Amino acid sequence: MKKVRKSLVATLTALAMTVVISACSNDSPTTEESSDPATSSAGEETTAGDDTESGTEDAETGEQTTITVWAWEPTLEDVVPAFEAANPDIKVDLQNVGGAGDTYTKLDNAIAAGSGGPDISQVEYYAVAQYALPEYLADLTEFGADALADTFTPGTWNAVTMSNSGSVYGLPVDSGPMALFYNKDTFDEAGVSEPPATWDEFYEAAQKVRALGENYYITSDNGDAGLATSMMWLAGGHPFEVGSDSIAIDLGDAGVTSFAEFWQKMIDEDLINTTVGSWSDDWFKGLGDGTLASLMTGAWMPANLIGSAPEASGNFRVAAMPVPEAGSSANSENGGSSLAILASSENREAAYRFLEFTSAGEGAPIRIAGGNFPSRTADLEDADFLAYTDDYFGGQAYNEILGQAAADVLPGWSYLPFQVYANSVFGDKMAGPFSGSGTLTDAYASWQEDLVAYGNENGFNVQ
Repeated sequence: MKKVRKSLVATLTALAMTVVISACSNDSPTTEESSDPATSSAGEETTAGDDTESGTEDAETGEQTTITVWAWEPTLEDVVPAFEAANPDIKVDLQNVGGAGDTYTKLDNAIAAGSGGPDISQVEYYAVAQYALPEYLADLTEFGADALADTFTPGTWNAVTMSNSGSVYGLPVDSGPMALFYNKDTFDEAGVSEPPATWDEFYEAAQKVRALGENYYITSDNGDAGLATSMMWLAGGHPFEVGSDSIAIDLGDAGVTSFAEFWQKMIDEDLINTTVGSWSDDWFKGLGDGTLASLMTGAWMPANLIGSAPEASGNFRVAAMPVPEAGSSANSENGGSSLAILASSENREAAYRFLEFTSAGEGAPIRIAGGNFPSRTADLEDADFLAYTDDYFGGQAYNEILGQAAADVLPGWSYLPFQVYANSVFGDKMAGPFSGSGTLTDAYASWQEDLVAYGNENGFNVQ
């Protein structure tokens, strides 16, 4: 991918950006999906900034401004017609150009070419810094976005702001506390009567599921950077320490080592499907037919399961994440994203109206009703949201589980300000261990060597 330049802004003065967690701290009020937009507190639109002059002029002349949005979040499809009905002077061209990785690759190519990019892009929290520091994203304080600070949970708001300048580089659209999504029918068939609460119990459950047949696995992983960093975080790891003038990388710390040893045992005993990649057709097929019995991922997953693995309707349930030691309630985040306006956009005013509608206004309950895990505090405290059930999950009020999962997120995790690059090379580094050659510990050491070199080559002081 294209290296981040633009001097990366006087080394790290701007690095006071809170690249610390894309999630809720322990005292953040949190929970998941709201049921009915009409009864949810999310239905109250929050407004920051005035309607733009250009938008008003377009409305008066009958002309339309077209804004292009690159996003993979499925619930946005229902937001667009509602926004266009409320803003007849703006047309939204919503394009799913692929998942996060594909989207960032296309963004990098458009930035390098100086053309061809969207007005708005979905950007995961871990990636905001990589695009904000070289000034590829517009500062939304121009439109009064800073007035929305109290609308969102502290973690999600911190993930899109610069603490040293107050600049805002996106509006949160969801959050992703980790949870175990499991197929109860497969677990029952395997003799797993309760969802595993610890890593040891997960290992034992994996053995039972594997015994069901050649294609049965408790989960899959072929080298997913997001899963790995989330599991390191859950284990209490702190491999990335971002300071005001330097970065420390230690992929041999206790939490990282703990996860590496656990996951290596699962790989060595063929208890994880290492050939099926996340988000592939085969992955959703396995989730749908029960041969992939569970996945550990962010609370935003329900909409994706409902939409892409419909065959499993009624079979899935949600449980707290398995933890390294019994009695712990530790958790971490996986994913969560914002919508950001590209600095190159010529339609920023119209683009911001879409951001505000989608993230802080009437679009939020539409997304929640579609399965999105909210980032607004009002939504997360809503009684209807907490009591919501869905037939896909057997009538379980799973938002209660996900809300507690959010409250259990360990504070203090940091992502690198070049985490997009870090994640992009992770899979290549892990190819050996996931194909039976070498160990995860060795692969992590190689990844660290690459990251230190890359960071120093790009203007960071990395140790």
